[in-house]
Amino acid sequence: MPALIAVGNLSHRHGAVQAIDDVSFEVAAGEIFGLLGPNGAGKTTTLESILGLTRPDQGRVEICGMDVRTAPRQAREKIGAVLQATGLQDKITPREALNLFAAFYPTPIASMVLLERFGLTQKADAAYDTLSGGQKQRLALALAFVGDPQVLLLDEPTTGLDPQIRREVQDHISSLKTDGRAVLLSTHDMDEATRLCDRVAVIAHGRIVATGAPHELIADSGASLEDVILRLTAR
Repeated sequence: MPALIAVGNLSHRHGAVQAIDDVSFEVAAGEIFGLLGPNGAGKTTTLESILGLTRPDQGRVEICGMDVRTAPRQAREKIGAVLQATGLQDKITPREALNLFAAFYPTPIASMVLLERFGLTQKADAAYDTLSGGQKQRLALALAFVGDPQVLLLDEPTTGLDPQIRREVQDHISSLKTDGRAVLLSTHDMDEATRLCDRVAVIAHGRIVATGAPHELIADSGASLEDVILRLTAR
């Protein structure tokens, strides 16, 4: 399958800290690719560079074959993102939020379609601050889908959720690749990576230190994925 996300030799320094250093990977259509590593490893900086929120010092990013530097608007129209903070107003409703986001896209998906798909129909007109943690995350996923993107960037989307709600959100993430979308998932949850990801890249101190399918990394070391990550990131 063609690569919908192509990252090549991406580097960025925050002051004296080398946040990411020569990061390269590709994510194909119909693939969930995990970016694994401890806090501060460079996962969020990588996602922000792809989104255009951070300007890398060097390297390239292509979305659906478009260079984000030379065609930023066209590339961003192909991307949906769930960041660690959604930042919606307390009293906005899911329906209002979806309609607001729809105004930014030429051919958005109808709000009722997304409310039904993500199980929010009964909460369509409830204030945001009355939603549960799982409902807020499902709304965040729905908002990422408004523009019918080919690429989804998810930055630790299940952090802080209880196990039942986490599993519910993971089920929604798992369904995203069935229609040929590319999903880049940043996480430090090893169980989540094993369950959802076709391939993973382990990042430590801003550099990718291993890439492969979760079961391949486990088989090569004879240890759990968590032990593999701890060993690789401790170098």
